[in-house]
Amino acid sequence: MSFLDKIDPKTLPRHVAIIMDGNGRWATQRHIPRLQGHRHAVKAVRACVEASAELGLQVLTLYAFSTENWQRPKKEVSGLMNLFFEFLEKELHTMLENNVRFQLIGDRNGLPDFLQERLSHALDSTSENTGLLLNLALNYGGRDEMVRAVKKIAESVKKGELLSENIDESLVSTNTYTVGVPDPDLIIRTSGELRLSNFLIWQAAYAEFYFTEVLWPDFNKEDLHKALVDFQQRKRRMGGTTDSSTISESLADAQFQVSRKKEIFIPETSV
Repeated sequence: MSFLDKIDPKTLPRHVAIIMDGNGRWATQRHIPRLQGHRHAVKAVRACVEASAELGLQVLTLYAFSTENWQRPKKEVSGLMNLFFEFLEKELHTMLENNVRFQLIGDRNGLPDFLQERLSHALDSTSENTGLLLNLALNYGGRDEMVRAVKKIAESVKKGELLSENIDESLVSTNTYTVGVPDPDLIIRTSGELRLSNFLIWQAAYAEFYFTEVLWPDFNKEDLHKALVDFQQRKRRMGGTTDSSTISESLADAQFQVSRKKEIFIPETSV
C-alpha cells in the first residue's frame, strides 16, 4: 500500500510549507557544480505542486531564496536568478494545467530587473485560477517581514490613524506577506537539518514540523504523501482541547475561502 492510499482526504492540512534544502549537497555527492543541484531541484518543485493540486490542498509555500542567500558566491546567486527566470517560463504551463494561482512573498523590489516582467506575467496569468495557491518565498526573510510589519504599524500610530492599545495579533498578521492566508499547518524541511532558518517565524507558531533526510532534488510525490500521513497521525490542540482546535481550524478555513475570492494585497512586492 502506498502512502497516498493512507491519506485521509478529510483531514488534510490547509497550508503546507516546505524548506527546500540540500541542493548543494546533492550536487557535491555527484561531483557536479552546485548550480546543477538547483537545476535538478525544479523536478521536485513540479512534483510537489502537482501532488498538492491533485490532493486539493489550499496553500503550498516553497522557500526558494532567503534574504541571507545574497551572501552566497556571486556566481551561484546569478545562476539562481537565471534559474528562477527559466522556472517562471517553463513551469507556467504546469500551474495553468493544475488551476494553480501563483503568488510571491518576499521583497520583490530587491530582485533583479530582468525578473520583474516575467514575475508580473506569471502573477497575472494565474490570478483567476481557483485551485491551489502557490506561494514562492523569494528574497524572503521572517525577521525582515516582521520589521516591515512593525514599521507599517508604527507609521500608522505616528500619523494618528491607530492607537497603540489597538495593536493585536490580527493587526500584525494583516501586515505580513501572507495576509488573508491561513498559517501553515505543516512545515517540511528536507536534507536532515532541524531548524527553521528564518522562515515564516510569525506564521509558524502552531505549525507541525516534519524533517526528512531526503535531499530536495530527490524529494517526490511519495515523500510528500509520507509527510502528510505523518501529519494526520498527530493531535493538534492549539493550547486547548481537540474539540476547540477543530472549531478554530474550521473558522480559519472559512475565512480563507472568503479571502481567496478577493484580491490579496501583498505589501511592498509590486513594481
